[in-house]
Amino acid sequence: MSASSAVGTFVVWDYVVFAGMLLISAAIGIYYAIADGGQKTSKDFLMGGRSMTAVPVALSLTASFMSAVTVLGTPSEVYRFGAIFGIFAITYTCVVIISAEIFLPVFYRLGITSTYEYLEIRFNKVIRLCGTIMFIIQTILYTGIVIYAPALALNQVTGFHLWGAVVSTGVVCTFYCTMGGLKAVVWTDVFQVGIMVAGFTSVIIRAVVVQGGISPILNDSYHGGRLNFWDFDPNPLRRHTFWTIVFGGTFTWTGIYGVNQAQVQRYISCKTRFHAKMSLYVNLLGLWAILACAVFAGLCLYSVYKDCDPWTANIVSAPDQLMPYLVLDLLRDFPGVPGLFVACAYSGTLSTVSSSINALAAVTVEDLIKPYFNLSERQLSWTSKGMSLLYGVLCIGMAALASLMGSLLQAALSVFGMIGGPLLGLFALGILFPWANPTGGLVGLVCGFAVSLWVGIGSQVYSALPESTRPLHLSTAGCNLSTPTVDSNWTAMTEMTPLTTTLLNEAADRPYLADHWYSLSYLYFSTVGTLVVLAVGLIVSLLTGGRKQHLEYGKTLVKEDLIFYSLFSSYKANDEKQVEMLNWKPSPSKVSGTVNPAFSDIKLDLPENKEKVNGVRI
Repeated sequence: MSASSAVGTFVVWDYVVFAGMLLISAAIGIYYAIADGGQKTSKDFLMGGRSMTAVPVALSLTASFMSAVTVLGTPSEVYRFGAIFGIFAITYTCVVIISAEIFLPVFYRLGITSTYEYLEIRFNKVIRLCGTIMFIIQTILYTGIVIYAPALALNQVTGFHLWGAVVSTGVVCTFYCTMGGLKAVVWTDVFQVGIMVAGFTSVIIRAVVVQGGISPILNDSYHGGRLNFWDFDPNPLRRHTFWTIVFGGTFTWTGIYGVNQAQVQRYISCKTRFHAKMSLYVNLLGLWAILACAVFAGLCLYSVYKDCDPWTANIVSAPDQLMPYLVLDLLRDFPGVPGLFVACAYSGTLSTVSSSINALAAVTVEDLIKPYFNLSERQLSWTSKGMSLLYGVLCIGMAALASLMGSLLQAALSVFGMIGGPLLGLFALGILFPWANPTGGLVGLVCGFAVSLWVGIGSQVYSALPESTRPLHLSTAGCNLSTPTVDSNWTAMTEMTPLTTTLLNEAADRPYLADHWYSLSYLYFSTVGTLVVLAVGLIVSLLTGGRKQHLEYGKTLVKEDLIFYSLFSSYKANDEKQVEMLNWKPSPSKVSGTVNPAFSDIKLDLPENKEKVNGVRI
């Protein structure tokens, strides 16, 4: 029994809405290719000429964060594990404050285009090269998956053509990135974030109408154990608790917002540091809004299917397909609206992929071409466009490869997180600790990366036990299916990769590390990598004479960068001014009874000037 035959299918209007989204995105690219005489220099192409303002950049940051993984994955996460995912609102707040007050001031002051330029300024060329290569590998891997994974989920539920969707989104994305550069990326993101909000809102409104209001949805969620916001279990092996989300999540997302080229490139393209900081803080409002939509969509999903879970009943084959299934189920009588939701999911894909392509081009030009080849600005501009085109084709190719990877998809996504932690540790080492030296940085990076890979790959081989993930109960009691269903309690088991199943068959008893190290919450992978880099880097730096090195001012965080220092300084200056005014004493000579300085009795000691101006000696 196929989902599409059970609930509805795509019609012409759905394809029209989806095609319209792609055409408008392409048109924005063409506009910025010819506006203001086109992209004359690589700085115009990669950094928007450093003339961007806060609001469009903020919306662009939000759009890039919200990939199709958020649109399809977060609601199904809430459906299966509960609304504790909403605690990420606190995490995002911490991440934005850390990024705006620690990393942004240093990057903006140095006027860099690639974040990895900082690694050479602060450490040396070898560390810069290591950072660049790690970023390029993780981004190409991740981008291919971001294109392919949602296409597969939507194809299996809606019948939306798989490779037609993959190639069309990849080509359009590459087109507007190559034509319009960063300005096109930012302004298409602004358009796409509108499409995403519209897609989510249409599903939520329809679900609320069908269920008879918000109260029944919250009531169903409460009785189904989905409103589990406050779980303060300190056990680091638990997948999601308050502590893993707030602490582990902060490290994971700071690796993306604080030091990842795709995000940093946007906010340092702002025309002033104030606009750059504002873009991050305004973006926080966007993150909260998107998170609220995604979590509530998950609760709607549970309320609608609380008695007949489509996943357990084998109607859909993976949790990521639950949202598209809900859309076709609830919105089948509204031609074009399911297409709006698919456009919403693909807008998430386009915004993430375009950011990645632009960031990859920037990093390649600044770190691998500029230092070794003497090119004119015009040549660099064409080289940047060529790189965008090349990386676009590579990402489409990577999507094709992802289709062959099967169960390794999650492994590749985990590798993305594993690389982010050590890189965050390296940047934090350079910015926060003046005595950290190149030797400490390199040894710390290698050790942090090794430990991250160890725990990450181990977690893929030995899946966490059910007591760590704690999936909530799903029921098929209300299903009216002719086909036999599986036992509704099967969700007590976690999904296992074929590799895991094989190993568990070979060895019934799991090693000690499997349940005490490899079962660490995935949110702590980045935390472990960051902390190992910091610890090893600092110890090695101190042992190799780090305290003796002399750093130029501005390469690390300075007290003037901190907002609290700025506020205190301005308050202190005002205080001193008031004290000065209170201590002011009038001239001992006779006061004329007026406060107008033109009639004051104070004698001004002006240097004598014997020259005549207009015939008058002054």
